[in-house]
Amino acid sequence: MIDVAKRAGVGLGTVSRVVNGGAGVRDETASRVRVAIDELGFQRNEVARALRPGKKSSSLALVLGDLTNPFYATIAKASLEVAGQDGFAVVLGSVDEDPEGERRAIQELVGRQVAGLMIVPDQGDHSFLAGAGVPVVFVDRPAHGIEADIVMVDNEGGGKLATDHLLQQGHERIAILLAPSYYTTGRRLRGYRRACRAAGVEVDESLVIQLPEGTAEAAEKATRELMHRPDPPTALFASTNFLTEGVLRALREVTKQPGFGEPAVVGFDDFRLADMLPTPVTVVASDIAELGRIAARLLLDRASKSDTRPPQRIVLPCQLIQRGSGERSATGKAAGRSGG
Repeated sequence: MIDVAKRAGVGLGTVSRVVNGGAGVRDETASRVRVAIDELGFQRNEVARALRPGKKSSSLALVLGDLTNPFYATIAKASLEVAGQDGFAVVLGSVDEDPEGERRAIQELVGRQVAGLMIVPDQGDHSFLAGAGVPVVFVDRPAHGIEADIVMVDNEGGGKLATDHLLQQGHERIAILLAPSYYTTGRRLRGYRRACRAAGVEVDESLVIQLPEGTAEAAEKATRELMHRPDPPTALFASTNFLTEGVLRALREVTKQPGFGEPAVVGFDDFRLADMLPTPVTVVASDIAELGRIAARLLLDRASKSDTRPPQRIVLPCQLIQRGSGERSATGKAAGRSGG
């Protein structure tokens, strides 16, 4: 800017006003400054500009889980679209089940003076965000130590919906496979237990499978072990899309063996090609793109101070998508060994 000012024969303040679209500069002077800018190839440093004290940032930050998971990728895509419509750039961070890594990432983003934070929180203490000076919207699960907006899926209601459906098909031995999570899959388990209690069915705790990790491989191994028990389940409820994938892989092999029938299967969260499989997969799902859109819109409204309500808790409903795998009855095509 100093070089531009010298070339145009004006002061730095005049150059600054022209560059930033300010008023109070005569047309002739402004034209001279623009010519100097073109001749010198000057470009405004947007990063430095955004970091000036008191300057409002035009960037949002999203701190999500594993972006290879379609759930988080869908949230990110929807959020980017909404932010882009308002002229906001988005910085993405992926920190999955790592409280210390999440804290470092958030502190770094706050240091960049982003206009707002959208976070899928871990189980750590988030009270440090209370003095961050930026609005925060939590997604998919609540956080500890701070009152803030939360947009989430009805995990407990979805778990009950899936289990109710299997119970209605006559199943009583329903296994549930759970990925490690401090909140979401725990709520889905609560829904499973509620449904069983309401139906007068005692939960067999040996069918509540807490997996060491939330991978398809872990679910595949656990499903094989379940189906080779002397009294295998007649239905399986996979509490995430990755786990559903593992269940289906295991059943593809197990049910080819003599003496094994096919259990009913319901997954939580839809996934691509679920309706194209030989037996299309029944799932409990919600509109994840809408989840991302609502969270981003709420964050933008908070950042612009157009929404001054107390912290909101927005819960999106789940629906059952029946496709075939969850409609096998316990008395018709029973799972497990049909003989010796």
